[in-house]
Amino acid sequence: MAHRVDIKETGEQFWVEPQESILQAARRQGVRIHSDCEFGGCGTCRIQVTRGQVCYEDDCLPMSIADEEHEQGHAAACQARLTGDIEISLASHMDVLPQAQQLTARVHSVERACQGIWRLVLQLPADVAVDFRPGQYLNILFEDGRARSFSMANADARSGRLELHVREVEGGRFTQARLPGLQAGEELRLELPLGLFYWRERDWRPMVMVATGTGIAPIKAILESLLDNDDCPPVSLYWGMNRPEDLYLAQEIESWADRLCEFRFVPVLSHADERWDGARGYVQQQVCRDVPDLSEHAIYLCGSPVMIEQARALFKEHGADERFMYADAFNFQADAPAVEASAA
Repeated sequence: MAHRVDIKETGEQFWVEPQESILQAARRQGVRIHSDCEFGGCGTCRIQVTRGQVCYEDDCLPMSIADEEHEQGHAAACQARLTGDIEISLASHMDVLPQAQQLTARVHSVERACQGIWRLVLQLPADVAVDFRPGQYLNILFEDGRARSFSMANADARSGRLELHVREVEGGRFTQARLPGLQAGEELRLELPLGLFYWRERDWRPMVMVATGTGIAPIKAILESLLDNDDCPPVSLYWGMNRPEDLYLAQEIESWADRLCEFRFVPVLSHADERWDGARGYVQQQVCRDVPDLSEHAIYLCGSPVMIEQARALFKEHGADERFMYADAFNFQADAPAVEASAA
């Protein structure tokens, strides 16, 4: 039998059939729940179950939901099933976001940012208006319907260009097979904007921003949008990389010091030699060493799923409130159809 879902914020209801996920049922009945990967890895479709409970196939929690979060009522709508009626909060899905569109852009330039990472700049059509929230991502679309997803690293499209930071993936269909040979003027089909990773102005809490690898790209976009903004809250940025030569944006980030509120930049290296006198180890652990009480902070996490999963658990031990933690996990897949991970 079907089970009822009550939406706390609006009083609306929809019904979930047996063997149907909450996301599938919501989409079928016109209820908006944002989603990306739809295999439980990214966390975009997270909802809060405020009455009742959900279950998962084979009792296996998806990667984006930790045991403790499941007990607290957090759920991945793309995987969650029902055995009874529930109530959910869709507060994180209520923001009005720019409508996604498809368009054809041309390659402006391709250059290495550092070993294993490329900077790809795309030129948008002059007659197409493009709007997005800094921090969102786009899909590069292939003719067979497959896609690769990359965060946009600039704050807006007023220049007519979009900047992507692309990490090479071993055997990657785009990152290794096509990207190195792209030439200026070549066309790429895009879908944008997508995703729920963006600055929540309403929080007005000191921000701790944590990135690994090319997870710095959407955070760069967010912080560029806050430069010289009198309403910018205090910002601490932690960026985890392997070696000093991997910090391809360090000089630019350091130049923001006088243009952001109480800005602190902490690069954290995992494989630095004895010449490095900065922070070492795992970036999430460095955050807790520097900020042992995270109860009053808004936290933005972007990068590897492992880092994000560990950071969520660790930060909550240090007082972080789940309601003010926002994440964009870069999941790498070999060749799944439709939407793919954020850097393949």
